[in-house]
Amino acid sequence: MAFYFEEPSHTFGEYLLIPSYSHAQCTPENTVLRTPLCRFKRGEESPLSINVPLVSAIMQAVSDDKMAVALAREGGVAFIYGSQTVEAQAEMVRRAKAYKAGFSPSDSNITPDATLEDILRLKEKTGHSTVAVTHDGTPTGKLLGLVTSRDYRPSRMERSLKVEAFMTRIDKLVFAYEGVSLKEANNIIWDHKLNALPIVTKEGNMVAFVFRKDYDRHKENPLELLDAHKRYVVGAGVNTRDFEARIPALVEAGADVLCLDSSDGFSEWQARTLAFVRERYGEAVKIGAGNVVDREGFRFLADAGADFIKVGIGGGSICITREAKGIGRGQATAVIEVAKARDEYFEETGVYVPICADGGIVLDYHITLALAMGCDFCMLGRYFARFDESPTSKVLINGVYMKEYWGEGSARAKNWQRYDMGGGAKLSFEEGVDSYVPYAGSLRDNLAATLAKVRSTMCNCGALSIKELREKAKLTLVSSASISEGGAHDVLLKDSAMGYREK
Repeated sequence: MAFYFEEPSHTFGEYLLIPSYSHAQCTPENTVLRTPLCRFKRGEESPLSINVPLVSAIMQAVSDDKMAVALAREGGVAFIYGSQTVEAQAEMVRRAKAYKAGFSPSDSNITPDATLEDILRLKEKTGHSTVAVTHDGTPTGKLLGLVTSRDYRPSRMERSLKVEAFMTRIDKLVFAYEGVSLKEANNIIWDHKLNALPIVTKEGNMVAFVFRKDYDRHKENPLELLDAHKRYVVGAGVNTRDFEARIPALVEAGADVLCLDSSDGFSEWQARTLAFVRERYGEAVKIGAGNVVDREGFRFLADAGADFIKVGIGGGSICITREAKGIGRGQATAVIEVAKARDEYFEETGVYVPICADGGIVLDYHITLALAMGCDFCMLGRYFARFDESPTSKVLINGVYMKEYWGEGSARAKNWQRYDMGGGAKLSFEEGVDSYVPYAGSLRDNLAATLAKVRSTMCNCGALSIKELREKAKLTLVSSASISEGGAHDVLLKDSAMGYREK
């Protein structure tokens, strides 16, 4: 007969951490969130570590080259989605690796015959007030001028007014030529009291902007994740169908780490892909695998040579695998069991294989719970999809700005490779939904708040590192009544939009 687990599986929302003694030096500023990303042997260091324990999901709606740069700048890694052509994905990797810190390609561009109405729509879409006016409206077209918020006043100008009538023309602009160093560019900005400095080719084509605000951010950002050549660390997703063509292309493009993207990693297909990597590249190419939810799945992928292993099936906010197929496990229980298996594997073999909690994280404190339960880092989709840096559109719905967000198993993504079981090359039924998430602004601001909560909770547990958190954490299951007790209750909450509401 079938095997039955004696205990029900649990989610992160069913647990709380119990505080431990905190000494005087246990403050958020002293915490270290650096964590290994890839396997390593006892007594050695991981060949690749990240400075914050967060990576972005391998999803069309989450991780492109823009997200890769933004997240590496904050100390994490984005895995550029693989449900696109090999050439398109490799080009995204190249763009992210070629990104020169401080030099921002223009993503707000317009032609001179556009109108003020077009400028306002573009600003609403991108959130950027500096717009490059190029001859063809592309980021690399001939620069004709700039439009900033100082160039127009919607209350006093006709919306049909042409951009060329109010833009600051090129002959009135301070700009620099391609090849200028970042230090030289920043000196020009300070000398001329500029907010933005356009960088152009000798022929006058737009290359990038250097912004005054980025100088301050760079100085304030000691956690940015760089490779040996001072380029941002970039990840990329691969599948088990076209890996023989995709992996070499991504390696050639400069990807620092790869990850097999599958809803179920306990399969011969993943073992074959890992074997291909090891036979062709040895240990030089780093590749994670997954997803699994138990000890057997972990051991299988660890023995197959995975550099890290993702944990979780059906726990993502847009994932309906459990509903569609009845496959999965409560994410907290899955992480706890796989973490134990990882530690057993380390004791037996002397090889430490990091694990990644993928899915099931709804609130910020769930990240800390996942780390306390044993994961080395977390993969997030919905969380990052809300930000300016995600590749989806910002839309206004019922007076509220939202961002589009869809699952790789949805009809929109059609990423059948992620759910491949060796049959036909098609998505037979949906395992994900098409949805919206509330727009939240910039990645940097939101991530800073999230990590502040993680650091504070670690201090409540008397821990200054993730390893110490795992050693000192005390966790308790909570009842539904205690979950309700944990939020605001028995009061009238103030709400500026709707008056008072009872809680």
